[in-house]
Amino acid sequence: MAITITPAAAQHVAAQMDGRGHGIGIRVGVKTTGCSGMAYVLEFVDKLEVGDQVFEEAGVKIVVDPKSLLYIDGTEMDYVKHGVNEGFEFVNPNAKGECGCGESFSV
Repeated sequence: MAITITPAAAQHVAAQMDGRGHGIGIRVGVKTTGCSGMAYVLEFVDKLEVGDQVFEEAGVKIVVDPKSLLYIDGTEMDYVKHGVNEGFEFVNPNAKGECGCGESFSV
């Protein structure tokens, strides 16, 4: 079980962590919400919780709780720019559908 991060995403996360000045890494999780059922949640991690899985790529630590990992196992996290818009994109092999705005997914 794993989640991967592209070099562009790793660079963006590292810059955000440097600007913040402290922390272990970034937590990637899911919550029940949105028109398709689930949405990705990102937050800084200062302390690991029991059961957390830690994946490291390009010097960046990605932390995932066991419940979320069931839904995002095999996901690749990227950071992209489309014109004036930029943000994280997730390629999740477990997603069976997404809402029109791309903010939520179903499994």
